[in-house]
Amino acid sequence: MRTLEELTTTSDPAWPGLEMELLSNPQISILPVPAAAGRDSLHRLQVSNRSRMGALALHTGGLLVDDGWLRVLGGGGERGLPSLAEANGLPGEEQAPAALVVGYDVLGGRFEVNGPDLATIGRPGEPGEVCYFGPDTLEWESLGAGHGDWLSWITEGGTGQFYESLRWPGWQDETSQLPLSHGMTVYPFLWSREAHQDLAGTTRRPAPMAELFSLQDKFAARIAAEPDTTALHIRIV
Repeated sequence: MRTLEELTTTSDPAWPGLEMELLSNPQISILPVPAAAGRDSLHRLQVSNRSRMGALALHTGGLLVDDGWLRVLGGGGERGLPSLAEANGLPGEEQAPAALVVGYDVLGGRFEVNGPDLATIGRPGEPGEVCYFGPDTLEWESLGAGHGDWLSWITEGGTGQFYESLRWPGWQDETSQLPLSHGMTVYPFLWSREAHQDLAGTTRRPAPMAELFSLQDKFAARIAAEPDTTALHIRIV
């Protein structure tokens, strides 16, 4: 592993430019990070502070976009948002993860950067591109951009149109007060015909993010195993 000094000794760190970009959007909040936590996250990631990912890990506890609807991972801290290293189990005991989690939204939608071996996970796009797992489709889609360009897309206000079909009247009041360890469950499920037809009429409740991820992964696996199924009958207990 490279030392922390090797990762931080550079004449052109990414943070000054990235910070200016982030501050240009009032809908983005930069979370503070304890210095030790930022250095630890950068070292565990093994990326230099010349990269935007390294800059986020070293200088921020993460980003909150649109009052916390989207949570972009950084160096972690005291607000309940994991660091990039923690979220991806780095350093791993065996090999690097096939994709790197870099953020997620309040509905459980996940943003991940593709690793070099996409065949192992059947992911669309190219290595290094950001993919999104849609809670309304239970499928991955490539965004056609790397992590740095994804951050620029966020600062330019791209989330407004991206999430337009997933936001209901009054969503800010329901989601802005959630702890960062929690998201929002929606029933009927977001990928159901009923939710697609009447999102405002769904029932929504807070739930731990880990629970959202697990539930979506289970349903995605079930649908993938039964591709010809036109309907699923689900009993909530």
